[in-house]
Amino acid sequence: MNLKSLFNKAKKTVDDRGGVESVKADAEELKTVATGKGSLTDKAKDAAAAIKDPGAPGGEENHKPAAHGDPLTGDDKPGAGPA
Repeated sequence: MNLKSLFNKAKKTVDDRGGVESVKADAEELKTVATGKGSLTDKAKDAAAAIKDPGAPGGEENHKPAAHGDPLTGDDKPGAGPA
């Protein structure tokens, strides 16, 4: 895989998740989960749930899943990655 291809995949993933602001909101949400109280298992579950919903927490955005598959695993079918 060359650098341009990698860049294009990353750009498509960011665009599919709602743009740069949505990714920033996701990062803040993950930071909150990581620094919050609870067991490591609870934090992992909360982080996984946060990643599945792009954008700010509780936001009702009109988001369509990526047509190219799951952006986290690269699988052809959305949601076909590990649970």
